Amino acid sequence: MNVEISALTRRFGTVQAVAGVDLQAGPGVFGLLGPNGAGKTSLLRMMATALPPSSGTLRLLGRDPGSHRPRCEIRRRLGYLPQHPGYLPGFTVTEYVEYFALLKEVPSARIGAAVATAVERVGLGDRRKARLRTLSGGMLRRAGIAQAIVNQPDLLLLDEPTAGLDPQQRVSFRALLRELGEHATVVVSTHLVEDVATACAEVALMDRGRIAFQGTPAGLAARGDERDVGDTPIERGYSAVLSEARS
Repeated sequence: MNVEISALTRRFGTVQAVAGVDLQAGPGVFGLLGPNGAGKTSLLRMMATALPPSSGTLRLLGRDPGSHRPRCEIRRRLGYLPQHPGYLPGFTVTEYVEYFALLKEVPSARIGAAVATAVERVGLGDRRKARLRTLSGGMLRRAGIAQAIVNQPDLLLLDEPTAGLDPQQRVSFRALLRELGEHATVVVSTHLVEDVATACAEVALMDRGRIAFQGTPAGLAARGDERDVGDTPIERGYSAVLSEARS
């Protein structure tokens, strides 16, 4: 397993954002689903080694990120798109992705090809020389995805990756997710149920800092019926699990 989590918690003062999560994920596309404020971003930030846990056990790629050397090794093999990434507006798309390739210690001889491949995979090849300040919100999001995959990570963490993408771009992105999941563990945090239904082999539904469901999208869909809120079976399953968790 590339992600092994046991009894993980994270507190911010008196607020417990993550409350005893147990989770495992191996190669493939794993969906982390839940409403806004469920604790998904805090959990993903801990998995990205950007935020230390308050308690519990976290192992990533077989290593404990609590120590400096293993944490550096994890970061070289990690790709991460935050929910609200920072951008350097004067950089071109190529310069932006190249900057992250350097941070991730991609060998210098491979950087040019790695950057070009990442930019092409997100459909920005024709905008590679454009300044970030000239891009639309959807293009900026795709540039963020490019930096996350430039090092061909073994563990890829994406927080609300389809925000700002139009319907056709979302279809292309889901295809890219499935391709990436053939060789890596891809964790996608989202509140969009349809993204999980079409791209993920496994899903966890998180609410109020806890995991309310973990299984396949089909298993989640089976939890609902026509009495539950939603236009599709998986939306109705989502509603049913949340209702049960809060009752």
